[in-house]
Amino acid sequence: MKEASYYIKQNGKVQCLLCPHKCIISEGKRGSCRVRKNENGQLISENYGQVCSLHFDPIEKKPLYHFFPGKTIFSVGSVGCNLHCKFCQNWEISQTGVEEYPNLNYYTPEEIVNMAKERKDNFGIAYTYNEPAVWYEFMLDIAKPAKLQGLKNVIVTNGYINPEPLEELIPYMDAFSIDLKALSEDFYRKFTSSGLEPVLNTLKTIKKYGKHFEITNLVITDTNDNVKEFSRMVDWLTNELGKDTVLHISRYFPTYKMNKEATSVSKLRQLFEIASNKLNYVYIGNIRTGEGQNTFCHECNHLVINRVGYFTEASGLDNTGKCIHCGKQILSES
Repeated sequence: MKEASYYIKQNGKVQCLLCPHKCIISEGKRGSCRVRKNENGQLISENYGQVCSLHFDPIEKKPLYHFFPGKTIFSVGSVGCNLHCKFCQNWEISQTGVEEYPNLNYYTPEEIVNMAKERKDNFGIAYTYNEPAVWYEFMLDIAKPAKLQGLKNVIVTNGYINPEPLEELIPYMDAFSIDLKALSEDFYRKFTSSGLEPVLNTLKTIKKYGKHFEITNLVITDTNDNVKEFSRMVDWLTNELGKDTVLHISRYFPTYKMNKEATSVSKLRQLFEIASNKLNYVYIGNIRTGEGQNTFCHECNHLVINRVGYFTEASGLDNTGKCIHCGKQILSES
């Protein structure tokens, strides 16, 4: 445990300022994330150093397709989340707290960095599995020395964070994988118990600072798969973030509190075509057909990255991430 950042004291209560919930927490109680607790008038990060999962993953699993393709990254995660998505794919760890989850192990930041460096083909650390924002203090304490030692830092996040902590975090992060659930305030309120606008602001801030980011949209049957609403989201991404914004359209499967049938492959193909008419890099995830996985140069249409599962071959790129046929920059220059 460690005293949390970003809070104020209010007559025995504390108000957390890490995310837009701005929870006011009474003595002995926790915020919406389940891992930030008022203890004797101090806000405590209960999951500091508490790790539920450590694993070396392909970077494509985050998913990040334009950031060091084919490389291995050390993934770390804890428990807790500041959203309560009814369709959460990792609900066993995200919708719980430290006291409820039995399989946590304590590590120091130095231990995490050293483990990441032990494997020679590993290029960085990914903060993932649960929502990294609610692990804010531990994540920063890892990311700072990791960056000094030449490791890349990647965060897989819902983007629901306040501007000030985000701006402190950004200098230490090299890439962001962000879930954009829908371009609908009603959807966010009804299905995630949060709001849309802070996520859009996060995306614009990351874009402003020139950090690499890719967006994942989990398409849920009869919930956020309306063609008009999806098209409106694609228009927003194109206009606000640019045509080179990488979008992953991901297939939903029934889980947690959502029992709608899995997204049809035909629906994913339809949305893929819509997005591809506006954005240069669109992919389909969570399917085994192999469709929508490869990267083509949008200038000359040559295949530059071939993907089969998590096997990646970037034979159409030079060592600076440019298309070998026309010289177009395809990958992040980070």
